[in-house]
Amino acid sequence: MEEKKKKISNTTITRNTGEFSQMTDNIYETVAMLSKRANQIAQEEKRALHDKIDDFRSGNDAMDEMFENREQIEIVRRFERQPKPTLEATEEYLDGQIYYRNPVKEAKAK
Repeated sequence: MEEKKKKISNTTITRNTGEFSQMTDNIYETVAMLSKRANQIAQEEKRALHDKIDDFRSGNDAMDEMFENREQIEIVRRFERQPKPTLEATEEYLDGQIYYRNPVKEAKAK
């Protein structure tokens, strides 16, 4: 998995809610959009983690599973240290990196 280009805080910070309704004009739409993006990020991370862990699988399932591989532990720890998908989605939104489109509003405008 590629490293994050921008350092995202691993803790939550208090945000100005006015910033969140600029693109959508509705805070609830923004929260729904951030939720969908966070789910996408989580799925990508999950897929990447499983791909890396699958590299260590062997056909031998007996005693080898009882002894954990150090490289596997390091991979899992690195994924645990990453910022939560919600924080990543929020940062992407505030940086203007998320594309937003509401087909219902577009249809009403016509």
